[in-house]
Amino acid sequence: MQESVLSTVGLPIALAIIMLGLGLHLRVDDFKRVLTHPKAMLVGLLCQMLLLPVVCYFLCKAMNLTPALAVGMMLLAASPGGTTANLYSYLFKGDVALNISLTAINSALAILTIPLIVNFALESFMGETHYIPLQFKKVLEVIVIVLLPVALGMWMKAKKPELALKMDKPVKIASALILLLLVLAILMRERALLLQYFQAVGVATLLFNLISLLTGYFAGKMVRLPEEQNRAIAFEIGIHNGTLAIYLALAVLNNSQMSIPPAVYSLIMFFTAALFGWWLNRKSNIVQSN
Repeated sequence: MQESVLSTVGLPIALAIIMLGLGLHLRVDDFKRVLTHPKAMLVGLLCQMLLLPVVCYFLCKAMNLTPALAVGMMLLAASPGGTTANLYSYLFKGDVALNISLTAINSALAILTIPLIVNFALESFMGETHYIPLQFKKVLEVIVIVLLPVALGMWMKAKKPELALKMDKPVKIASALILLLLVLAILMRERALLLQYFQAVGVATLLFNLISLLTGYFAGKMVRLPEEQNRAIAFEIGIHNGTLAIYLALAVLNNSQMSIPPAVYSLIMFFTAALFGWWLNRKSNIVQSN
C-alpha cells in the first residue's frame, strides 16, 4: 500500500490551514501555563512513550498477530501523536495549547524512541534487528504544519484581534468540513482493499485505538488534571501519526505488510475519536444538568 497524494500532500496542507485557525485562539500565556504546570505534560509523555508501547506489545501477543503485522502495530505505537489530535481537541473543548506542545515535544523525542521501540519489536517478533535512521524530517514537518501556522494565527490574534474574533466560528466550521472531506476521500480511495485490511488487523487496531483514548483520559483523571487537559491527553495519545508509521514500514523497513496496521488505524481513528469526543460532551452535559 503506497502513500497517496492525499495523505502526503493534501492532508498536511489542510492541517496547516486548520492549525492557523487554532492559533487564532491562543496566546503566549497558554504556553506559559503549560510550562509552569508540567504535570499534564509528564502524564501525556509517559502514556505516549512508555505505557502505550507496552500495551500494544501484549495486545499483539494476545491477538496472536503474524510477526509482520505485530511489528506494524508497534510502529504505530512508537509513532508520536498526529497533528489531527490538535483539531479534535479544538472541536471537543480540550486544552489546545497542551496538545500543540505535546505534539511538538513527542515528535522531537520520537527521533530517539522510535528506533528503540521498533528495533525491540523486530527482534522480539521477527528475530532480527534493523536500524531506523533518525527522523529529523519529522521534526521539520511538525514545525511547518503545526508551529508556523499556529504562530501566524497567534500573531493575528495579538495584532488584529477583531479579525481573529470574526474568523472564529467560520474557521471552526471549516475545520470540521475539511476533516470530513479528507476522511471521505481516504475511504473512497481505499475502498477496494478496505475489507482485506480490516479482516487482517481491524479488531487489533480498534482495540488499541480505544485503549489509547481511554488511557489518556483516565490517566489525567487519576492525577486530578482539569477536564480540558484530560481531553487533550486522550486525543494526543489516541490519534497517532499513521503517515509516519506507513513511511517507516515502506521506505525504511521495506515491508508493505507492516504498513497495514497503521493504514487501518488511520481510517478507524477518525470515527472513534469523533465518537469519543461526542461521549465526552454528552457526559459533561449530563453532569451539568444534574
